[in-house]
Amino acid sequence: MEVVIGNQKWNRAAALAIRQAVFVTERKIAREDEFDQKDTDETIYAVAYEDKFHPVATARYEKIKQTVRPGRIATLKVARRKGYGAIVLRAIEDYGMAQGATKSLIHGEIDAIPFYEQLGYKVVSKVFFEDDVPAKVLEKQLS
Repeated sequence: MEVVIGNQKWNRAAALAIRQAVFVTERKIAREDEFDQKDTDETIYAVAYEDKFHPVATARYEKIKQTVRPGRIATLKVARRKGYGAIVLRAIEDYGMAQGATKSLIHGEIDAIPFYEQLGYKVVSKVFFEDDVPAKVLEKQLS
């Protein structure tokens, strides 16, 4: 298993393919909502590769001031419950800390809140809707 963090074309292609499979095909989120203005050639993605040829999970990196904003965290259905989501999220947190971040903030879907809480995140908002999906804001102090 390997995690690659970067904006290389091949890594970006892997990240976007995972998101297409998970969010658009499986979850029926409109592709216009899933792929937004934050997906550019400069965008950094963390991608977990089960082996050299099989990307299985991804997260998009964004940093605003001292806060990391992991987004679009997704794991292929065949690779779930193996820890890949946690691995890419931790990789994004570590990358952010290396860039000076002290906090991580996530818009987490309601069904995913227990996952984020297990990784040290705390709910800091009421329910809101993002892409027609109920979510809450979660925060974690990074150290």
